[in-house]
Amino acid sequence: MRKGQGYSYSVIASVLVLLCVVVSRIECSSQVHALSRLYLSKRGVGGSSTMDTSHFKAVKDLKPSSLGSVANQEELRKRDLIRRLPGQPPVSFDQYGGYVTVNESAGRSFFYYFVEASNSKSKDSSPLLLWLNGGPGCSSLAYGALQELGPFRVHSDGKTLFRNRYAWNNAANVLFLESPAGVGFSYTNTTSDLEKHGDRNTAADNYIFLVKWLERFPEYKGRDLYIAGESYAGHYVPQLAHTILLHHRSSLNLKGILIGNAVINDETDLMGMYDFFESHALISEDSLARLKNNCDLKTESASVMTEECAVVSDQIDMDTYYLDIYNIYAPLCLNSTLTHRPKRGTTVREFDPCSDHYVQAYLNRPEVQAALHANATKLPYEWQPCSSVIKKWNDSPTTVIPLIKELMGQGVRVWVFSGDTDGRIPVTSTKYSLKKMNLTAKTAWHPWYLGGEVGGYTEEYKGKLTFATVRGAGHQVPSFQPKRSLSLFIHFLNDTPLPDTSRY
Repeated sequence: MRKGQGYSYSVIASVLVLLCVVVSRIECSSQVHALSRLYLSKRGVGGSSTMDTSHFKAVKDLKPSSLGSVANQEELRKRDLIRRLPGQPPVSFDQYGGYVTVNESAGRSFFYYFVEASNSKSKDSSPLLLWLNGGPGCSSLAYGALQELGPFRVHSDGKTLFRNRYAWNNAANVLFLESPAGVGFSYTNTTSDLEKHGDRNTAADNYIFLVKWLERFPEYKGRDLYIAGESYAGHYVPQLAHTILLHHRSSLNLKGILIGNAVINDETDLMGMYDFFESHALISEDSLARLKNNCDLKTESASVMTEECAVVSDQIDMDTYYLDIYNIYAPLCLNSTLTHRPKRGTTVREFDPCSDHYVQAYLNRPEVQAALHANATKLPYEWQPCSSVIKKWNDSPTTVIPLIKELMGQGVRVWVFSGDTDGRIPVTSTKYSLKKMNLTAKTAWHPWYLGGEVGGYTEEYKGKLTFATVRGAGHQVPSFQPKRSLSLFIHFLNDTPLPDTSRY
């Protein structure tokens, strides 16, 4: 037990890093731990923090020369066409994988995976969706594409794939991006780049990627564009949207953003987490009261921590230690051994807590990388769901509320959704963050329905913002509730309210 005063560990240190003892190395490089490391670094745990936490600074210094040349794009596109992924079932849509160089002088290139809309008749009119996972430092290929909303999931043998019937390319052409450099297959030839990462540079590189990618796929220029993501993409998505609007490129017809269980506002994210723990019987009322009375949850500094704060944070740590904080009701992966043959009866509607292991095994297979046109430079490390090579994160605003309000003011559709069993950025955190925006409700809080069942709850606000929960879903909503997440996505695209009757 910690004693005395002047502790270097903040109250969140013992709650955010929960599962490394009881799960494998793969789990310990997952989104939850990437986000935990960021928060601890932000608050100066283990030493003083040099991170810039001020408001996001607009990316104004993108000159045309920094976009590089766009020669031979048709040839590059032909090269990027994926004939068939190893172990893949037959499909009727095209898929592509490859690299786009975002900085030629540094040799910085981003890997993308793109799936066209599954209905060949609608792919020419369907919108373009860019999906970003968070971390920071986690792969959209690992999570978004192969565990959430992509067309395939990986079997337990780590070699074969099965279809996700609720993939979001049922409604849109979907582009998955591994960003920034050092994440997944994305790389840089300039080692110092790995010390320069942060929100602002990531927004700049993501913007350059998107502009150059559209040169390779010019039929999507001017197409309705949406940007979506989860977790720390609560920063990435509005920051990229802001950059797009700032530069007024006609090829980027931004219509809306969609963020799930999103990091929006540090103070309310943290307070909402503890309130969620208590309201879901994970910690006692006494622990919550002692925490609020003895711990400073508002300060960005973690240099001083009282003895009583240390004691109660230890108690909260013990109470939540053996839970998956990203879905408090989900089973843990206690046996990560790959099966010789795929498990029987595999379906996307049954969550498998070991799917991280299957995905990592699959994407490290040489024949898979060759089919994806990935790892062309033969990286000196294995592909991982979350980066182990990014050395530093230099800027992360404490809030993106001003950005979201600015987007709303410019007519951008904003939907925020929340899986209601996530304990890291729970529904309480999102509700507290939205309350700080001082929005005016347009509709009262009410259930929405799918297939005669409650899909979640929703509320609309003036200014084109919709908030919706997804019942029974954790942090990665499409992993736990694929059918409900697809329904929500379709209503977002169509700009229609979620159905308020079970007879829908």
